Amino acid sequence: MKKIINAPQAPKAIGPYSQAVEVDGFIYTSGVLPADPVTGEILGGDVKTQTEQVLKNLENILKAAGVQPKHVIKTTVYLLDLTTFADMNAAYEAVFKDNPPARTTVQVPALPKGSWIQIEAIAHK
Repeated sequence: MKKIINAPQAPKAIGPYSQAVEVDGFIYTSGVLPADPVTGEILGGDVKTQTEQVLKNLENILKAAGVQPKHVIKTTVYLLDLTTFADMNAAYEAVFKDNPPARTTVQVPALPKGSWIQIEAIAHK
């Protein structure tokens, strides 16, 4: 059975999808944007600042699911420009410093709301 996860401290979904879903102890997040949880507006003008906001939003979704970043086993990072990889990585490492999850990073032509970055995660309780 799947359980829908809704975190009031993270931005609401901007379409017909859930922030996260739990199945058999696994938590699958949707792509998380660097949006303000209250206004839904994208925050930060650079990739490092946007990554920090994405990770803050992701942590709030994980918390609502009863897990922490240390429970994340895989992430996928979507970047508009791979030349910003080092800036993203600096902010990412601050959250996933010890025992980091597996990760895939890809460059995409566009992201919702003009964001520079989006991250999705899989965690396990």
